[in-house]
Formats: sequence, structure tokens, C-alpha cells
Amino acid sequence: MVTRVIFIFLMISLTFQEAVFGSIPGYSCYRTVEETYDAAQTLVANYPELATWFDIGDSWEKSEPGGSPGYDIMVLLLTNGLVVGPKPKLLVTAGLEARDYAAPELAMRLAEHLLQGYDTDADINWILDHHEIHFLFFANPDGRKHAETGLSWVKNTNENYCSPTSTDRGAALDRNFSFQWGCCGGSSGSECDQTYRGPMSASEPETQTLQSYLRSIFDDQRDADLLAAASTDTTGVLINLQAYGENWLWPWGFSTTMAPNGLAMQTMGRKLSYLNGYTPSQLVGLYPVDGDLLDFTYGDLGVSSFTAMLGNNFFQSCTTFEETIVPDMLPALLYGAKVARAPYQMSSGPDIRDFSLPTGSIALGSLLPLSAVVDDTRYNNSAGVEPTQNIATAEFYIDTPPWSTAPTPIPLSLTASDGSFDETVEAVEASMDTSSLSLGKHIIFMRAVDADNNWGPVTAQFIKVVEPATYVVTATAGQHGAISPAGTIQVTHGDTLNFTLTADPSYRIDKVSGCNGTLTGNIYITGNITAPCAVSASFTAFPWP
Repeated sequence: MVTRVIFIFLMISLTFQEAVFGSIPGYSCYRTVEETYDAAQTLVANYPELATWFDIGDSWEKSEPGGSPGYDIMVLLLTNGLVVGPKPKLLVTAGLEARDYAAPELAMRLAEHLLQGYDTDADINWILDHHEIHFLFFANPDGRKHAETGLSWVKNTNENYCSPTSTDRGAALDRNFSFQWGCCGGSSGSECDQTYRGPMSASEPETQTLQSYLRSIFDDQRDADLLAAASTDTTGVLINLQAYGENWLWPWGFSTTMAPNGLAMQTMGRKLSYLNGYTPSQLVGLYPVDGDLLDFTYGDLGVSSFTAMLGNNFFQSCTTFEETIVPDMLPALLYGAKVARAPYQMSSGPDIRDFSLPTGSIALGSLLPLSAVVDDTRYNNSAGVEPTQNIATAEFYIDTPPWSTAPTPIPLSLTASDGSFDETVEAVEASMDTSSLSLGKHIIFMRAVDADNNWGPVTAQFIKVVEPATYVVTATAGQHGAISPAGTIQVTHGDTLNFTLTADPSYRIDKVSGCNGTLTGNIYITGNITAPCAVSASFTAFPWP
């Protein structure tokens, strides 16, 4: 997998190695409903400026007086509240089907990854500053509690359907949404079937809660006509996590006809599948389904909507979850967040990869070299070939992202390393003047556009600007005596160091000690050092022959 090596490293560095929670026998890597809710509250306590935890509705059991206590349906919202919007939104849902062990845990791992990386990962930083990421870990918490006992439970636990004590009772929430409910043979009218759609559309409190929440956070960006497309600048992304099959799916599920924005969702599905190795498909291509969450979110609101079918088992082993699902899925989920501002446009644009800056700090006034690879080919073509275009140009921005309205963003150009933009994959470079920057941390945004005018998503890196260090060179006696007086070196960490010595021009400098490098050539007035010196350095000088 292209990105697996990177994210296996991140798993180690961010403690994504197998966690032990212990409440589900044989599946120690998965948290129960209670453990997940506790973990979310801990995140809010640890990151109060970035995380909010709130109740959006009740499960069926909680909504029934006098019965089981049931559960609140909770949402974790991640965003930097100090940065004003408007902010595009990514909603990650999980647990519609109760037995999908991996889905809620993956959502929690993403939330933890985002919060832990906010101060150190520039992409995470701008995502949380300028977006809202919503997590609904358990859309069906009642059913999940039954599944945690080992039952292959799918539906909610509504006792009015099938039998109050049957393990086949309840309604299939992923067939209960009000868009095209029961229309087309993609659900069952039999109460004991796993795909029972309920007696009417949105009959279940869990479905009502999720529909209301979707309508509260996403604007309606599509007309009601089935043939009407949402605008290409529509914002927002829904990613539903489910099991299993290793697929990325998009609307429609009720019809083999391509949705009005289906071509753009297919492009994004192929991108997501490239990033984690899954197979892209329109939902109906996996199986027909009506009353589905994806069809509702896109059909009712116009929002770009996807389901990731995780792994190869409903009760996925912890080994597969930790070693494959988490490292493979995180890059795809982060991509979903990156393009949430305009998913129907950005998924057609080129990606920035291998964005490189010098490590450590950069001295004020130095030239900062930037380099990256711009790639318009990163699509999974296993189910049809995605068209690609040559790169047209690439640009970067200092501190102000390209979508900003105040202050006005200033694009700075990168050049093609080979001299011209004429390929679908281009190495790019630039040299950035730091003389006008303030001291401290800055963020560099980079993006590119292809020949069809498709802008891809932003990728970013941090830099830290520091005062240039000053080092005094102390003369020491050599074979023919020392130069006097001593010179002063202006040091830029990590760069070639230029300096001038107030020395007798009849002497040459033979050696500098106390440095990680040496002077180059027989230089008697000016010279350079190829690595930073220690706090003091000394040199020996010899007369010219």
C-alpha cells in the first residue's frame, strides 16, 4: 500500500499500537459503547479548545419509558473555535449496523490522531482550524451492546417488530431513511429479516436523530428532482464506516442509474480507493439498497457521500484492524477532510506529495528551499480508468490559505524542476525569502492545478523562523602564528555559512576547529563553513607561499 509504511510509523509514534480495553471478550482492541463515550469525554477534557461532546438524540430503548435505560446518541465535534468560519464539514458516522466492530473504533482512532497531531502536523492543523470534523461513533448504540456479547446483531432493538425477545427483532437502520424508502427491492418488508426497513420511512428514533442532525449541519444544496445535480462548488462530505468487503461506495444504491453528481463521486471514490487499496463502486454495484444513509444524504442535501466497507469480517480480528485497517484507512479519511470545501472539484485535481522543507529552524533572512511532487494520476483504475491531465502550475502561500477572504492570500509560484509543466507528474521547487517573516512558527500551504483547471487539495508544512546566531572565531597559534584580530561568523543553521575575517590578507586560513565542517579552499578574507559551528570555533592561519 502506497501510504501504509508512513502510517505504520505514525501508529507507533502516536500510540496506535494495539490498545487494550478488555471489555469485549477476544477483541481487546475495540472499545465498548461506554468506553468510547468515556474516551470522547477525556478528549474534550484534554483538548477543550478543539473538542466538544454533545447529545443529539436518544436510542430506541432510551426513548421507551420504563424499559432499558438505553443510550444518548452523541457527537464529538473537532474544530478550532477561535478561527472563524464558514467552515466546510466532514461527518464520520459508524455503527449503523451493530455488529461492525471495527467501524466505531476506527472513527475514534481518527479523532485521537487529529487531536494528538494538531500542534505538530501542519495538515491536521489547518484541517481543524478551517474545518469541522463531526464524529457519530454509534448510530445504533442499543444494537451494539447486544453485538458486544458476540451476537451477530444488525438492527436496532425495537421490540415491536418480529418478537420482543427475538434476536431478529428491530429495524435495519440503513434501510429506514426517508429518501426512496422501500422503493426498489433493496430492503425487506418482513419484520424478522435482517434488511427489514421498518413500517414507514424514518420510523426509528435513531434514523430521525441522524436525519435531523444531517439537515442541521449541511445546507440543502440540491433540488428535489432526481435528475438535478448539486452545484460543483457544493461543500461537505459524509463518510460512513461499515463492514465488510474492502470497498468504497457512493450513491445511488436504489438504482443502477448514475446519480447527477455520480461522475464526480466516482472520481473521489477512485481517489479514496487509491489511498487505501479498496475497490471503488457505485453502491448498487455491491447490492441494491433503498432507504440508505448515502442516498438520503446526497439525495436530500446534495452532499458528497461515501461508505467505506472495512476489512473482511464483521467481527474483525484485532491483528487485521491494527496492522491493516487503521494504517490503510487514515490517509483516505484525512483526504476526505482535505477536500470537504469542494469535493466535486478537488478530487479531480492533482495531489501534492513528498513536500520537503529543511528540518529544524531557519534563520531570518535566509532563503528557504521548497520542493514537492505534483501528481495527477493517483486513482484506483480497477473498475474503470480515471482521466488524468498534465500539471499546469503549482503555487504556495505563507500563513494565509488560498480560500481566505481576509487577509487576501498571496500566491507564490513554484517552477517545474525539469523546466516545463508538460507531464501528469511533475517535480516542483522554489526558493522562499524569509526576510519579511516574523520570528516563530509559520505554515506553508501548497496546491496545484491541472490543464483542465482542476485545483487539487492543499498540503502544508510548518517552518520555524529564528534569529541568526552569531559565533565568535577565536584565533589560536598555528605553525606560523595566529591571525589577529578574531573574526565573527553569522550563522544560519543547516545552511552554508558565509563570513568575513578581519585578517591580514597575506595569510591563508588552513583549518577551522570546533565545527562539524571545514573551510573550503585556501581562503584568506572570506570563506564558508558547510555545517553549523559550536558556540566558539578556532582557526589556524599560514602565510601564503
